[in-house]
Amino acid sequence: MTPMLSALGMAYEFDSALGEITVRLVAALGIGALIGFERSYRGRPAGFRTHALVCLSTSLLMLLTAYEDHWVRGGGGVNFTLDPTRMAQGIMTGIGFLGAGAIMRDGLSVRGLTTAASIWITAAIGVLIGIGFYEPAIISALLTLFTLSLFQVIERRMPSQFYAHFFVRFAREAAMPEDELRRMVSEHRFSIANLDYRLDAEHGHFEYRMVIRTGNGDNARRLCESLNKLSTVREFRISPTGD
Repeated sequence: MTPMLSALGMAYEFDSALGEITVRLVAALGIGALIGFERSYRGRPAGFRTHALVCLSTSLLMLLTAYEDHWVRGGGGVNFTLDPTRMAQGIMTGIGFLGAGAIMRDGLSVRGLTTAASIWITAAIGVLIGIGFYEPAIISALLTLFTLSLFQVIERRMPSQFYAHFFVRFAREAAMPEDELRRMVSEHRFSIANLDYRLDAEHGHFEYRMVIRTGNGDNARRLCESLNKLSTVREFRISPTGD
């Protein structure tokens, strides 16, 4: 075969593959956008555009291995072979850093774990689409959307304990006795998991810090209302744990 015919053959192969490449990239963008829309709808920091770009980028990187014959040319009778599993491993490791950025610490509470997990699964779906493994990619996308949306409804109806980090500050000379504080918390149907004390002699503050739990999250509102009526309370915070 002459060099010209060889070049024409490669050009034809690329043109025929371009349609499939475009389909894979568009599919990755669409599925990532669907998962991201669910996150944006719930006000999460990593949402529509983030998930769409994650899925698109991982699919694009996997195309390097799926279509290596279009850009890797052997020389001197030597054939080059890329390992797609190593590419996928590197992608998922890198995505871990992006997912970590979605996790936020607010005091003793940690939020964003579900969003980080959704970024990770979106990257995995992009990998599947990039190599043309459509069936498991679509099934995984549907299961992901089902988990993020409907599972939240199920989770709300599941019997569970409500945990919160409770902080309350008094003036040093007007600090509520521990027994009285425990009784107040108990009257609002909370139990105390642990209790810490802190004295700030420089500013004249005495603080209680604890983790409280109850079977009904509405008890937190009632406890808040009771604390708000106490003139001796300088500051308080009830911060629910969870995603």
